[in-house]
Amino acid sequence: MAQHIYEGSYTTENSDTLVVFLIGMRINKRLAVNKWLPVFNAMPGMIKELYTNKEELGFLSMESYFGLRTTVMIQYWRSTEDLLAYAKGKKHLKAWKNFNNKVKNNQAVGIYHETYEVMETNYESIYRNMPVYGLGKAMKHIPITREHLSARQRMKSDSKAFNS
Repeated sequence: MAQHIYEGSYTTENSDTLVVFLIGMRINKRLAVNKWLPVFNAMPGMIKELYTNKEELGFLSMESYFGLRTTVMIQYWRSTEDLLAYAKGKKHLKAWKNFNNKVKNNQAVGIYHETYEVMETNYESIYRNMPVYGLGKAMKHIPITREHLSARQRMKSDSKAFNS
């Protein structure tokens, strides 16, 4: 299915604090499929849950990347509190328990995450001739005006300037 390409230059409003959460896994021993596949298979159910309950959970959007050994999901959340509440939820705790039971003391697979709380006006974005993508999915996707041509201008912007 082809995505709509937004011709021209776009940005996002940066008037809200948000959380960027990177989570992924690394296959350390490719042939140990029985060790890393359960970790990999735990994610689709959680992703479905996140998209099904976005507003309630405070989940905004995500992008996924798959390399030869390492995967990463870049997730955008409304707040750290929402992210931490999800981490204590039933589906995530079940996946975490399964991971610990199956692979915690072997070297076949590794997992990681990083969490960044980004304060309003401390981020900016630009998308040129792109579908809605990344932060553009999480925040309001808007055309760039002359007041927002540079990264510095976009970082100093507030919602009033974007709406003018």
